[in-house]
Amino acid sequence: MTNIIKAVLKINPNAQLSVSDNDVNTIVWENGTTPISKADIEAQLTAVEFDTAMEDLRTKRDNLLKDTDYLALSDQTLSSAMTTYRTNLRNITNGLTTVDNVNNVTWPTKPSE
Repeated sequence: MTNIIKAVLKINPNAQLSVSDNDVNTIVWENGTTPISKADIEAQLTAVEFDTAMEDLRTKRDNLLKDTDYLALSDQTLSSAMTTYRTNLRNITNGLTTVDNVNNVTWPTKPSE
């Protein structure tokens, strides 16, 4: 799904449209969807970019957590360093408000098991 379509759907989740080359000037409104102004769509693009960056960040974070899940089973004892690492991973999205914040996250270093 293109960023243009995501921006439109943030404004009107029921909108039906097509777009070529992720270009706001090529939108074709379908099935009686009321057109949304170019300015309103473009205003949503920053939010869409942030949402996408956060989705990517969460996916990476979730995979890093998954890589250490076996250490948190009831028959394992989690080291203090590993507990801190996993907590830092879970908290990595706290306070992020811009794409630049997301792109400049400092990832915690995984301790030895």
